[in-house]
Amino acid sequence: MGALRNLSVTQQVGLLFVTLFGVLLLVTIIAFSRSLRERTEEQLEAHEQYKRDLRAVWIGAVLFWVAWVSGAIVSTLLFGAVSFLALREFVTLTHTRRGDHRSLLLAFFVILPMQYVLVGTRSFDLFSVFIPVYTFLAIPVLSAFGNDPQRFLERTAKIQWGITVCVYGMSHAPALLLLDLPNYAGRGAFMVLYLVVVVVIAQVVQEAASRRWRRRPVARAISRTFSWRAWAAGSFAAGFVGLLLYWATPFKPIPAIAMGIVAGGSGTLGAFVMQALKRDAGVKSWGGKASVTGAVGLLDRVAPLCFAAPVFFHSVRWYFGFQA
Repeated sequence: MGALRNLSVTQQVGLLFVTLFGVLLLVTIIAFSRSLRERTEEQLEAHEQYKRDLRAVWIGAVLFWVAWVSGAIVSTLLFGAVSFLALREFVTLTHTRRGDHRSLLLAFFVILPMQYVLVGTRSFDLFSVFIPVYTFLAIPVLSAFGNDPQRFLERTAKIQWGITVCVYGMSHAPALLLLDLPNYAGRGAFMVLYLVVVVVIAQVVQEAASRRWRRRPVARAISRTFSWRAWAAGSFAAGFVGLLLYWATPFKPIPAIAMGIVAGGSGTLGAFVMQALKRDAGVKSWGGKASVTGAVGLLDRVAPLCFAAPVFFHSVRWYFGFQA
């Protein structure tokens, strides 16, 4: 671990991407070899889902590399584009009326770009309250000017919720790239990698544990697989992986474990909440036939990150005494 920490920033970043793409290549080869075997219809369906998820990971890895090579500005724009597509996917499956058009225009073309401008300029104090305070108050005001009181509270709450998850939550990921942490200049990409890896591990372990243990679900009407025992397994697995990655972070081993548990646990809870929203919308996935965004299933994949990113970001700032 000491040898890894003593590498230059360029060497550490090079090792990061060599390892990342090497692991993905190995997993892809294994998946291809398994696809040659004869399978039942159910196994074929599961394999197709696995291929789609693997393809999404490849796309994410390439975008991650492009974002690092291009610098903080381009990486912020890339995350902004993901927010735009995720928010659009969310809005297509929620009930809105003509009176909401002003609020939706404000969300897509004012609030979203303004939030990422605040990220790019490192205005973290205003960035932290812009959506929870100012947007929260502005959205219902504009919707009221639409002169349509039917289901007003429900419609307004859905727009506010979509902005909070897809814009506010996601915008904390590129903000990690720009944090000015002690003795950590130029290594922001490792923080994003750490966050993404622990969130993914927590989600994978939680789902695997749910299928294996078959315990009573916490809320059967929302999810037949989510249980506290499986959630704890996913969270602690994230903490263990966080420990393995501590050399790439500004944390010491014990704080790295704690941060992994916090990020992984909040990410799986976020996925659980999004399942409740999907049940309410009457769909199995955000990328179903009702979606016209072209980003099929994007929100399903980024929802855990949208929940984990703000929790992790503010935990990091708290850990360093708001020096960021």
